[in-house]
Amino acid sequence: MSEVVVVTSGKGGVGKTTTSAALATGLAMRGHKTVVVDFDVGLRNLDLIMGCERRVVFDIINVIQGEANLKQALIRDKRVENLWILPASQTRDKDALTREGVEAILNELRETFDYIVCDSPAGIERGAHLALYFADRAIVVTNPEVSSVRDSDRILGVLASRSKRAEDGLDPVKEHLLLTRYDAARVERGEMLKVEDVQDILAIPLLGIVPESSSVLQASNQGVPVILEDASTAGRAYADAVGRFLGEDIPHRFLSPEKKGLFSRLFRGAA
Repeated sequence: MSEVVVVTSGKGGVGKTTTSAALATGLAMRGHKTVVVDFDVGLRNLDLIMGCERRVVFDIINVIQGEANLKQALIRDKRVENLWILPASQTRDKDALTREGVEAILNELRETFDYIVCDSPAGIERGAHLALYFADRAIVVTNPEVSSVRDSDRILGVLASRSKRAEDGLDPVKEHLLLTRYDAARVERGEMLKVEDVQDILAIPLLGIVPESSSVLQASNQGVPVILEDASTAGRAYADAVGRFLGEDIPHRFLSPEKKGLFSRLFRGAA
């Protein structure tokens, strides 16, 4: 059965689009036919992170307005089988997204794909609300900072009260917490919230902890979903999160500062 999964956050810059790209790629690598949809009209970045920006001809707004059909707008990933991208428009207004148009696209995608991953804009503006309105599951991405967690709590309120599932009286949207840019050393120094603090505030199941890593920016600049960088801590953390999303029991890691080896300490001391 097809599922619509929204990747959302209350605050921008927390790693939401990175997460959408990694989750969709990871699900496709596990053999699930997956499409990732960019809802950030006017500010699209997903195509850059997926490395397909030069292949965008039509977008979600073209489909809604009847200027192209869905098959014309979908872009097939060249690296991972079972993975497609539906880009957002870079030039149109957010008002071009309509509830009826989004619903029609999602219904058509449900006929073909196992997972429809929706990369939502931050906050609760029009694109964000439409991305989460039709969700079956939601991944709430937050940093271990008070302002980020507080804004994520607002998103949980919207999911509980303004989603289609809430309106129709169905089971609530299944929520997951993904904690990104986690720096265990800063947590130990009291400069960031602990995992337990964030869980106490948001009270939703923890899907994963993605450590702060320079590989995220490097991969994004190269147009590669970081989950494909399997030697990096961030890549491994996203792979773990995908496994948990699929129901696997995988212990959390990256909760403690990385221990430096002898050569690393000597090199640092000589620098």
